[in-house]
Amino acid sequence: MAPWTFFAVSIFGILLTFNAYAAQRRTGPLVIPSFFLGWLVGELPLHTLGLQIFASSIFIANGALESTPGIWGLGISLVSWTALVALVSQAKKATPILEAALIAGLGTDYQSTITAELNAGLDRVSPPPGLALNPFALNRPDVIRHTDIPYVDGGGKRNQLDVYAPRAGVENAPVLLQIHGGGWTIGNKHEQALPLMNYMAAQGWVCVAANYRLSPKNTFPDHLVDVKRAIAWIHQEIDQYGGNPDFIAVTGGSAGGHLSAMVGLTANDPEYQPGFEDVDTRVQAAVPFYGVYDFANHFNLQPSTSLQGWVGKSVLKKDPATEMADFRRASPMHRLHADAPPFFIIHGTNDSLACIEDARHFAQSLTGISNNPVAYGELPGTQHAFEVFHSIRSSAAVVATGRFLAWSLSRERQKATEAD
Repeated sequence: MAPWTFFAVSIFGILLTFNAYAAQRRTGPLVIPSFFLGWLVGELPLHTLGLQIFASSIFIANGALESTPGIWGLGISLVSWTALVALVSQAKKATPILEAALIAGLGTDYQSTITAELNAGLDRVSPPPGLALNPFALNRPDVIRHTDIPYVDGGGKRNQLDVYAPRAGVENAPVLLQIHGGGWTIGNKHEQALPLMNYMAAQGWVCVAANYRLSPKNTFPDHLVDVKRAIAWIHQEIDQYGGNPDFIAVTGGSAGGHLSAMVGLTANDPEYQPGFEDVDTRVQAAVPFYGVYDFANHFNLQPSTSLQGWVGKSVLKKDPATEMADFRRASPMHRLHADAPPFFIIHGTNDSLACIEDARHFAQSLTGISNNPVAYGELPGTQHAFEVFHSIRSSAAVVATGRFLAWSLSRERQKATEAD
């Protein structure tokens, strides 16, 4: 029995590894499990390798190699293990790829324009110990989190935010606003981008992670209105935590990528600021991760029509057959303009949930229209949500984002100096 069981487990193991290389993007019911398993295996290949070797050793100790099926199973496992090691090499390419993206978008000398103070901050922040074994150790001892702060009177838990700041205290710090994902229907402020927020807070930034109202109970643009209300709160209250609203950057992944792009492209639009139209909701930089950029699928780039149908039913509550203008208006792809802030767009080629083709087109189109720089980092073999916990790619993306934000802040400070 052990040889055949080992053979079956080996088949399952190599399928997991194969899925990390070739995630499903079109096959309906398989998309979600393909994403979830590909995400974990792709970002934690060495952990997966360790589990597969451990399981194999138990089978072998119990006689799995005493007949042909067990030997086949060992051969299959060896192929899987080799492929997992190759995933590590692939992940290590993220650092040069993202650096090349910054150079292409910001210029070959972009690092020299970052102030010495901000460069020093980038250099001195080291990762917490033990990440190789426990990538889910997301907190830092030098960062404090202030939790569940209301940003709308009477708004409830969906209108609360957390603030991450240096434990030693800070004054006049730039602000990073993080918008969580979850398909506009689920998700929470304390679940995503923790590696990035803790890294930036350790450098002296103040980071804000906001909840917002969710569908299907609520209808877009409620989500975007709430995010802008969080920006209004930042203008009024962030000085209590050491922040300065003169520089606000926005980031987010998935639905948060969509919303962060919309924030960058709809500054001061009164349609999305009911009752607080006079608040300045401009941001000075935007970093959307694996965002959704075209609800309308106007360019027919998406691998299926499922996103449009689901968004229409649950989020917009509109019929694409008769109300397509509303799908376009809610899409960053159709809100491009010359005054967009600097963007750093990051996406993975294996993304099962957000279309890489849309991300490419969005980046190319924005580059052609915006007066400000646009950097686009496309990561081969990378799944959705890759930066939620610590991994090789996550660390590369965090460091690259830190450089982009430091460059953006240095640029704004230089412009302010010249204006004086």
